[in-house]
Amino acid sequence: MNRATPTLLVAVSVVALLVHAGHAQAPQGAPGGGVPGAPAGRAGAPVQPGGRVGAPGAPGGRAGGGGPAPAPLMQTPPKPAIANVKPVRSCGSLAAVALPNTTIESAAVDPANPNVCRVQAFTTHPPSGDRVRIWVAIPTSNWNGRFMGTGGGGFSGGSAGGVTPPVAVGFAAGATDTGHEGGSGSFALKAGRLDWQSIRNNAHVGIHEMTVTGKALTQAFYGVAPKFSYFNGCSTGGRQALMEVQRYPQDYHGVIAGAPAINWPKLHVQQMWGPVMMTAMSNPVAGCKLAAATAAAIASCDGIDGVKDGVIEDPKRCTYDPKALVGTSAGDCGAFTDGDATAIRRLWEGPRREDGSFLWYGLPRGADLSALSSSRGTPLRAQPFGISQEWMRYFLTQDPQFDAGTLTPAGYERMWDQSIEQFGIVIGTDNADLTAFRDRGGRAIVWHGWADQLISAEGTIDYYTRIQQQMGGAKKTSEFLRLFMAPGVGHCGGGAGAAPTGTIEALLAWVEENKAPETLQAVRRDQTGTRSRPLCQYPQVAKYKGSGSTDDAANFSCSSGF
Repeated sequence: MNRATPTLLVAVSVVALLVHAGHAQAPQGAPGGGVPGAPAGRAGAPVQPGGRVGAPGAPGGRAGGGGPAPAPLMQTPPKPAIANVKPVRSCGSLAAVALPNTTIESAAVDPANPNVCRVQAFTTHPPSGDRVRIWVAIPTSNWNGRFMGTGGGGFSGGSAGGVTPPVAVGFAAGATDTGHEGGSGSFALKAGRLDWQSIRNNAHVGIHEMTVTGKALTQAFYGVAPKFSYFNGCSTGGRQALMEVQRYPQDYHGVIAGAPAINWPKLHVQQMWGPVMMTAMSNPVAGCKLAAATAAAIASCDGIDGVKDGVIEDPKRCTYDPKALVGTSAGDCGAFTDGDATAIRRLWEGPRREDGSFLWYGLPRGADLSALSSSRGTPLRAQPFGISQEWMRYFLTQDPQFDAGTLTPAGYERMWDQSIEQFGIVIGTDNADLTAFRDRGGRAIVWHGWADQLISAEGTIDYYTRIQQQMGGAKKTSEFLRLFMAPGVGHCGGGAGAAPTGTIEALLAWVEENKAPETLQAVRRDQTGTRSRPLCQYPQVAKYKGSGSTDDAANFSCSSGF
């Protein structure tokens, strides 16, 4: 059996983030995400202990967490891919299965659910002394003949709770901590030096090890290998999905990558752009002014699609300039100044070098700006974003006491270059050559909320465009990978827009029946009712047909324009 090795695939990149747990309105079946230290954004997602955004107990979240149970992965369990399959051994006997460099710590029927066999193991890579912990859950009856891998958020590779939603609908499932406990980036340092095995484990090796181990244990239990294997993740989980596609194309037949934290080395430095830029300007912008600017942009561009619904359907067509706010009141924050308008415009533009040249994308108009660029105190002081500060402390400076609030524009520019040069290959997750995945018959559904307050949606579009250029154009790319943008949807869910639903069903139909998804269905439910919309293949948009309820997807069609 082939095991992961620290090989390096060409994949230069950027940055990403997130933490486990789904938003209150997280898309059905999509593991949610959040970021350590991030405030709750417009989506209204609750802030969990430790500053993590999202609902407890969601895929990738902490096992046994309190609060509401996660939404079911699928409304109806899929038909079996293998007929009449029965276990060929006991759950407990899996503890005796021998796998390379792997120790099975426990294998037992879940006392709370006799229909589930739970296995805990760890894999090592001598002589490094690392331990990649793996959790596998296998149905003891009614297995659907499939395996599903799950991911994590932020620096967390995943958790034991990630396997619960898939196994509930008949999948054998796996999750892993990718070699370290918790959501801190401190695992990257060992005795003051970069621990490259731990970094590789978190970047890609851990998920591959979980996949190999999970499928092997499933085969040992049932006497037959899973007929189909899938990966489902959002944020870091979305990055992990696409890393599997890029580095280990034989692992999965299909993946769902929501709000993928690809371009990881760029992403984390980009997330610090607001605090660095506002500090250099001596113009931190209060949260109520950021909120007012976002509301003004939405009001200005809401009608672009001919429907007034509090959502910017296509932010790339929105050119609202915050200079219109100068002199107007932002309530307790006082009047907007020229400096405020300039800072907000720069947040939308994204990071630039000191000479003004482009580095990366900002957040689109309509996304909550305060999640990454908050200020507080008297006088106001821009606050470094938590996960990005950890990236700078443990990965870039190797100084756990580094204060990102002291970063100058020149220092920021140096860190940008260092981040890409030093970590792009190992964790960039931006390799556009997906030939091996395409040739093995793999399928990928990628989606991103246009109002994502943590990861710029345009970074995902940038990667998708490069895939098309590498893989023979839009039509050929759509034969194995499709991108769907979700207007008004925040990070992995939430927001004023309708979030994708039925993504697992769509992926299974594509892989197993060759029925490619022309659209994804999206739904938003709140106390006022239900809104449904089609999510169109990018760059198409949902165009209102001109009659009928604007809350009904049937009254919209996909078009190149409005």
